[in-house]
Amino acid sequence: MWKARLALGLVLMLGPGGVQAAECRSERFDGQSYTVCAVDMLRDDLRLFLNDAQTGTPLGGFGAIDDTLKAEGKALVFAMNAGMYHADRSPVGLYVEAGREVRSLVTRDGPGNFGLLPNGVFCIREGRADVIETLRFERERPRCRDASQSGPMLVIDGALHPRFLEDSDSFYIRNGVGTSQDGRQAWFVISDRAVNFHTFGRFFRDHLKLRQALYFDGKVSRLYAPALGRSDIGFPLGPMVGAVIDAGAAVD
Repeated sequence: MWKARLALGLVLMLGPGGVQAAECRSERFDGQSYTVCAVDMLRDDLRLFLNDAQTGTPLGGFGAIDDTLKAEGKALVFAMNAGMYHADRSPVGLYVEAGREVRSLVTRDGPGNFGLLPNGVFCIREGRADVIETLRFERERPRCRDASQSGPMLVIDGALHPRFLEDSDSFYIRNGVGTSQDGRQAWFVISDRAVNFHTFGRFFRDHLKLRQALYFDGKVSRLYAPALGRSDIGFPLGPMVGAVIDAGAAVD
């Protein structure tokens, strides 16, 4: 069993100070506990997932992703929800998968967390991943292989989102992503208990020391991390992100 657990963790790294083969793990900061999975973009196969390639219908969950990966001889190492979506599970904002744009960029403000500007885009390119604020993304138009727009931004150029209140009483299990300045590393985080935006943003800024971080969601936040024996269940999901390995590497 230990071989399987090690193999499942080979694509993950711990902490912004360096890379090592390891599983997702729990980290504490300021009295709160979080589960953190980190990816090395020069080594790992990170992808976004939305619809079944054969039927065009939303995958909706982590098990469905694993089923589609079997045809490639692949399996998930970890996954989480990766952006807000409508009732039909279609993305609210920009969504690109394998170079194909499914939904275009949304730059206007609006109701809900997505419209709490500034929001941003999680962009996957060859050998790198970046969180990019939406208006900057519109100006620069990077060519993303995969991209998911969500909001609000948690950290923008090292500063917390200006609308976050330290004493806010809006508490949810929350998840999001932050990226290193060189784009090589991406940290996927889900809070183990309900936290407000300010607390969650500070985990990225003050604990992980990241200058860019993006909120994925709150009410539906879920994580798949088989090395931790974890596969969260709940309502069907829209966009999801996951790291992929050869299926044989995950067999004891």
